[in-house]
Amino acid sequence: MRAYSAIFSARFRMLLQYRAAAVAGFGTQLFWGLIRVMIFTAFYRSSTAEHPMTLEQTITYIWLGQALFAMLPFNVGPEIRQIIREGTVAYDLLKPIDLYNFWYVRALAQRTAPPFLRSIPMFIIAGLFFGMQMPASFAAGAAWAVAMVTALLLGVAIQTLMHISTLWTISGEGISRLVPGFAYIFGGLIVPLMLFPEWAQRILLFLPFAGIFDLPSRLYMGILPPEGIFAVLLHQISWLVVLVLIGRYYMSRASRILVIQGG
Repeated sequence: MRAYSAIFSARFRMLLQYRAAAVAGFGTQLFWGLIRVMIFTAFYRSSTAEHPMTLEQTITYIWLGQALFAMLPFNVGPEIRQIIREGTVAYDLLKPIDLYNFWYVRALAQRTAPPFLRSIPMFIIAGLFFGMQMPASFAAGAAWAVAMVTALLLGVAIQTLMHISTLWTISGEGISRLVPGFAYIFGGLIVPLMLFPEWAQRILLFLPFAGIFDLPSRLYMGILPPEGIFAVLLHQISWLVVLVLIGRYYMSRASRILVIQGG
């Protein structure tokens, strides 16, 4: 455990040095957040139908997504792509640590440090100037914080599975383009899942992507009561266990059949 803690700490501190990238990412997410707020504001004002979320809740939902955007599993790490292409993944296989845990901890740092740099200013700016509301209650905020920890672990399990897939696909380009679409749409980043038809919600809420963003956000806004944290955690942890087991299976299989090309 000490080795993995050291790996996470070193990786986290290294990623904190990319402050210019964090500022650029913050500016981009603020820009797109404002566009999405304007789109949904126009949608609500042009419709007289009853909606499952108020405009204020939808705006808060949007800013939560923009603040935590970098937590989502949206690509294969460039270092993983490089070591697969060059064959230096053989060095990782020779290290006296579990390769799945090693890649998981690296991905955990990658999905923690950038959001840390971007989310704090996003919460402040969006809360002061662009309509983002505070949690519905202290209990709602606490439930959301707990659910986001599990959401992070679930997202990292998905990203680690993406990394493992490169042991077969080499480049990782295909999976890096395919999975983000599922994460953004099925996780609620494009349209809140509560605005989907009821038949679609039943399917979407079963998938793991809902546990990464949509379900914790419902706790934040009070749409789900704080007691709903137990159902959310059950959903997240169940998928986390399934994805980790699948990842370990394919990692074990890949390590037995992997062929390193080189001179």
